[in-house]
Amino acid sequence: MALPEGFDPRLTPARDDLAAAHLKGVVEAPRYVDGEAREVAEPVAPLRRRPAGDAPLDTEALHGERVTVYADDGEGWAFAQLARDGYVGYLPTEALRPIGPAPTHKVAVPRTFIFPGPDIKLPPRGALCFGSAVAVRAEKGAFAAIPEGFIFARHLAPLDARETDFVAVASRFLGVPYLWGGRSALGLDCSGLVQTALFACGIAAPRDSDMQERTLGTALPLDTPLRRGDLLFWPGHVAIVAAPDTLLHANAFHMMVAREPLAPALERIAASAPLRSLRRLDPTPEPQGNAHE
Repeated sequence: MALPEGFDPRLTPARDDLAAAHLKGVVEAPRYVDGEAREVAEPVAPLRRRPAGDAPLDTEALHGERVTVYADDGEGWAFAQLARDGYVGYLPTEALRPIGPAPTHKVAVPRTFIFPGPDIKLPPRGALCFGSAVAVRAEKGAFAAIPEGFIFARHLAPLDARETDFVAVASRFLGVPYLWGGRSALGLDCSGLVQTALFACGIAAPRDSDMQERTLGTALPLDTPLRRGDLLFWPGHVAIVAAPDTLLHANAFHMMVAREPLAPALERIAASAPLRSLRRLDPTPEPQGNAHE
């Protein structure tokens, strides 16, 4: 489908046979649908470019996230839009469920187990990743009861809790494997790391690096002395300045989230693509403890 100028297909719920009802009169389509609200039931759900398991992974949705489903093909795929960042694509139908109790808390550690009872000796039913939303129904000892089981309560934070230092949040994912399209503690790409860390601080960020480059912070000349929390952008890549001499990013060179000396990292990346922009968030986050820990 050819979209009107200015409409990004990654963020526009429209395809050749239909479009979201709110796009009527703006995007031409054979029919328009209101969509149905669902939530993610699985720990992590892949959102793919096409309705096929071997299609490229564009991004992921975490447990408890809300989505709007515009079409279900009856063969295991739902054409949907994520509520968190507006990304559009295909989610496995089995990963979704009707809207349940309103979430009250979110996972505040990289990963945590779901137990069938309030006992660490019980075999876990599964695990949830940082940022997943859950509905706490009660507390039992050190555990919080959710519809799916029991989670160690100190691994949760109130849904409206906000971190204050996105660089420190991003540092918690050091060593997490690099995954193109990844947005969980099981695997992250460069822009997924930035989005996840900023979202934990209550800062909305788009999903892909080109979107982030256009919208986050203020653009500064490339020769500006770097500060902790600055974002550096190359074509197809974004990295966080963890300190004036240190870079933090999910990258395919290390195949993980890594922290490395700034100068050699800049030199290595420049061999493939030129540094395109520097953007500074306001206010710049203050370090919590030793920024190199």
